[in-house]
Amino acid sequence: MKEYFRLLKGGATSALWAAIVNTTLGIIKTIAYLISGNVAMFAEMLHSYGDAANQFFVFIGSALSKKEPTERFPGGFGRLVNLVLLGAVIVVGVLAYETIIEGYHHILHPAADDEWFWLNVGVLALAVVLEAFVLWKAMKEVLHEVPDVQASGFGIIPASIKNLKSAKPATRLVFLEDTVAVSGALLALIAVVIAAYTSFDSATGYASIIIGVLLILVVGRIFLDNAAGALGAADLELQQRVGDRVITHPDVHDVADLDIVTEGDHRHVELKIEVDPKMTIAEADDLRDYLEERIREVRGVTDVIIEFDEDDKVPTWSDPKGEK
Repeated sequence: MKEYFRLLKGGATSALWAAIVNTTLGIIKTIAYLISGNVAMFAEMLHSYGDAANQFFVFIGSALSKKEPTERFPGGFGRLVNLVLLGAVIVVGVLAYETIIEGYHHILHPAADDEWFWLNVGVLALAVVLEAFVLWKAMKEVLHEVPDVQASGFGIIPASIKNLKSAKPATRLVFLEDTVAVSGALLALIAVVIAAYTSFDSATGYASIIIGVLLILVVGRIFLDNAAGALGAADLELQQRVGDRVITHPDVHDVADLDIVTEGDHRHVELKIEVDPKMTIAEADDLRDYLEERIREVRGVTDVIIEFDEDDKVPTWSDPKGEK
């Protein structure tokens, strides 16, 4: 039991914060929906509960994925977080469907629901503020997980968007879900105001459908990212960076092969280099130790395997995307 508590300390903090905030918002929105019956509030209620459930399981999955390999699972548990996120896709997909259906029914049978206008506005405004807080923490987490990127103030926003693909799976999910959460809360807020001050009573129904569609887009992105992670996708950008770092050593004549496979938060490096055939075993051992230390400086690299081959005088190292 102590081991599990120790692992939980290493879970994705952005996911834990998001789970706590969304649970709180879900309870508040439920009370507001039961009082007002507003369909946009219903959509936001489901959205918050769905996000809270996903982010809680993501936190657990990201923590347990750091468990050390065992005899039964010698490859470790790095891909566990990807499997958890694939399960989260199902939850979000069901909630997206329910949100769209509820919005469709409201469009077919619109009803004025401005009796509790200020209650709905207050709850949705609070949701925008709290979701924006969680999104801001996710943005900062993205930059924390991506090396060599410095940003401050409002510069964090474009920098985090630009480097999102290099962040950990759990952080990407929180970022995407809370981007939709902030957008959805703003959209619901606007729809409530429009429905209250115009004759367009079905505005909240259309808002509910748009929120559901945004959730489906998140589902698609999460599924594609984590299906690739569960299969062990290669990280081509990181391969180029590591290869360029290795090839600068004077004793490395060429990089014959380099594979970097991402499993959850872990990256496994397999490297084959060409060296002078006259190099002694002691020199090769020193070179391997040096290169392994340099490669492990890259965030997320957990193990490095280096093979040696004699230099064949034919340059083979190129960009993994195919450019020499």
